[in-house]
Order: sequence, then C-alpha cells, then structure tokens
Amino acid sequence: MQSDNLGGRLPLLDPTKLSETQREVYNLANTTMVPWAEAAHFQSKTADGRLIGPFNPVLLAPEMATCFADLQAAEARYTPLSERVRQVVILAVGAVWKADYELYAHSAVARQAGLSEAAIRSLASGGHPEDLSDEERAAQRFVRQLTAEHHVEESLYRAAEAAFGREGLVAMTFLAGCYQVVCSLLNAFEIPAPTHEASSPAE
Repeated sequence: MQSDNLGGRLPLLDPTKLSETQREVYNLANTTMVPWAEAAHFQSKTADGRLIGPFNPVLLAPEMATCFADLQAAEARYTPLSERVRQVVILAVGAVWKADYELYAHSAVARQAGLSEAAIRSLASGGHPEDLSDEERAAQRFVRQLTAEHHVEESLYRAAEAAFGREGLVAMTFLAGCYQVVCSLLNAFEIPAPTHEASSPAE
C-alpha cells in the first residue's frame, strides 16, 4: 500500500497547499490527535506530514470539523464512563460498521486502556468477549444493538440502565454517535488501515 492509497477514494491533502481554515484544522490535529495517536502507537499521518484516517477528509469541511472536534473533546472531558467502557463502545460501533481504520486505531487505544488482546479481537469482530466485566458486557450489547438494529430491546435497556444510570446511557449514546460519524467518513471514502507496507509514520 503506497502513501496515496491511505486516503482511499480521496487524495491525501498536502499540508503545504491548505487554505487558511484547513491549516487551522491541520494544526489542531497536529497538537491534539497526532500526539494522542503516537502515544497509543497507531499511525495518523505519513512521514511527509499528510494526515490519514478520518483526519484527512475532515480537512475538506474545516468549519464542521472544528465543531465536531469540540464535541469529541467535550465527550471525553465530561463523560462518566471509564476509559475501558469507552473503548468497548467504540470498538462495538466499529465492528458493526466494519471500519478498518477505526478498528485499527482503537484496538491500540483499547490495549492502553487495559483490555486483553483476546477481548480486543473479539470486540473488533463483533463477538462477545468472556473477560469483560458485567458493565462492559452491558455496554457492548447496548451499543451493538443500537448501532446495528437502530433500537434497544426493553430488557437490554433496563440492564444497561442498571449498570450506568440514565446519565451514563446518554453519555454512551453521544459517544456511539460520534464514532458513527467517524465510521461514516471512513467507509464513504473507503479509507483503509495502514499496513506494514504503508508509508512510514511521521517521526
């Protein structure tokens, strides 16, 4: 896979040729998302500085991207959910969408959050890992059914509500919604996950 293929249906935008508004979004990504990705050990840009994954297409809608980044930052800051539960939710959404880059990136983040390799593989394939807590299993079932079937059965809803409370379920639904937007961007433009043959991560 060459660098140009990492954009899927879109070319990877050259950071030297961005508009002023696009440059603001690019700089925001470089000071927030790129360091986060590097800390979690997944690739978010190429060696020549081009953003990959969902970070490339958002440059084509910079004003909306800025607002969406604010929503994501607020979700992460104010959520009552643990980081493990958040990553269970995100992988559950990615599994329904079969969004390669999202599953690639958040498998790395889930690893840092303490989920086992077996649990991560199972979540990414839509399975039901045995080594999750009762709360984590409730979160995965709730979000998977909501994302895949667009509703939640009463018994499942009550179990999730008992585990997280109403405030927790609202937060969980916001989180799932954010990552459905991310997966939509990835799948609409067929954006792949990097492979060992892809361009090297930025140094």
